[in-house]
Amino acid sequence: MTDTATQPRSYEPGNHPDLPPPLLTSGPLAWVKHNLFGSPLNIALTVISLYLLYLIVPGLLNWAIFDAVINAGSREECKAIAAGACWALPAIRFDQFLYGFYPDHLHWRINLTAVLFFLALLPVLWDNAPFRKQWLIYSCIFPVIAFFLVVGGLGMEEVETTKIGGFALNVIIGVTGIVASLPLGILLALGRRSQMPIVRTLCVMFIEFIRGVPLITLLFVASTMLNYFLPPGTTFDLILRVLIMVTLFSSAYIAEVVRGGLQAIPKGQLEAADAMGLRYWQSMRLIVLPQALKISIPGIVNTFVGLFKDTTLVVIIGLTDVLGVGRASLSDSKWQGLPEEVYVFTAILFFVCCFSMARYSTYLEKKLHTGHKR
Repeated sequence: MTDTATQPRSYEPGNHPDLPPPLLTSGPLAWVKHNLFGSPLNIALTVISLYLLYLIVPGLLNWAIFDAVINAGSREECKAIAAGACWALPAIRFDQFLYGFYPDHLHWRINLTAVLFFLALLPVLWDNAPFRKQWLIYSCIFPVIAFFLVVGGLGMEEVETTKIGGFALNVIIGVTGIVASLPLGILLALGRRSQMPIVRTLCVMFIEFIRGVPLITLLFVASTMLNYFLPPGTTFDLILRVLIMVTLFSSAYIAEVVRGGLQAIPKGQLEAADAMGLRYWQSMRLIVLPQALKISIPGIVNTFVGLFKDTTLVVIIGLTDVLGVGRASLSDSKWQGLPEEVYVFTAILFFVCCFSMARYSTYLEKKLHTGHKR
């Protein structure tokens, strides 16, 4: 008797199920074959890269993790325990690295501001958030809430802005510059393309001047020279001056990125808007700007990442950001000789934030079909 279980199953014509693709034509193995071993040059570069990783990675892991020291009271104690990295300094002064000289008993206000900030970002970054329209109202009033939480007032203990420091200061400057410079940059880009000569000339002069001057120069102007142009006895908070300069600096670069997106929009889009009877601002808001901003996403995010990293320049004008805290910690005789650990720790903080922005940019590009396939 024939065993029917071993017989191949027959299908009606056109109903045979699709077979899986060959092993080396899709999936991880196909990616490895195509990208790492697809040509003699790729094979050579892959072998060289693997060899360099073999030489570098084990020693780096030993220094940073396996032979590292976390609990110690000084650099000498670290070296007596092990020969690896001395993470005791970032561990002991972790609060200073994050909050600067903000009062210890008020750290909860910085933490609460950070939580509320992420809640304010949620409806902005996630268009499927429940009750998104109502939630966006909270996002708009969040800056006011954050100001009173950080600085004080309305019954809360007030804190001098000079005590705001550490990585919190970098985040405050970076986020404020990013949020404020985007709409200002869009307006400058539209003004530069305006048909009104005065508006166009003013926008061009502002953009070219800001882009032609280093940020550190503007920060020096904000910290020193600006007082000469104010009435005697006028006090203008230094952090506020820095926030204004950083916003203006970033907006000029955003304007050029957005202008490039606007120039990529076919004239037929504007002609179609005119044919529909849309006014200038209606056509910009509903037709032109959505397309231009989609095109400009990589450049905008790249500007934001650069701006966030440039917040470390404030240490030069006397503000104690995370680098300022690190430099002050290294001046202590107990911890002298540990610049690698301090700068690696700082780099990790910035990498997490910048990498997150870059990944969200990639997600947004795929979602909006800006030249990428799903």
